[in-house]
Amino acid sequence: MFDWLALIYPYVKAFHVMAVISWMAGLFYLPRLFVYHAERRAGSAEPVASFVIMEDKLLRLIMNPAMIATWISGLSLVLTPGIVSWDMIWPWIKAVCVIAMSVFHMWCARERRILAGGNAQAGRTYRLMNEVPTLLMVAIVSSVIIKF
Repeated sequence: MFDWLALIYPYVKAFHVMAVISWMAGLFYLPRLFVYHAERRAGSAEPVASFVIMEDKLLRLIMNPAMIATWISGLSLVLTPGIVSWDMIWPWIKAVCVIAMSVFHMWCARERRILAGGNAQAGRTYRLMNEVPTLLMVAIVSSVIIKF
């Protein structure tokens, strides 16, 4: 039924890698912007409005489309016959981590709205949260490459 996906597999895989790189770049950078935003609120020379604009554009114009492209291309790869063996553990680890990455993305979107409204958590919180995508990426890449 999905044999045609095997014909376009290399192209979908290449697009998937590009989409993931774009999404991850945003997931690494947006929490860092949150740190700068939260720590420069009081008496800063940098206007808070510029952080609000940067955070909004990063999320709407780069991260959201990249996440959607990642999901669509990733699901296309999963549906390609012979690519994923669901009796192994690696696709399950990857699936859980990609869902967790999407939840983190939604957390970032919520925090962006909160920061735009004038409220912020401590910069330390955003610094710690900035490590979440790194840990998830390590689990995803390890599971896909090693295929345990």
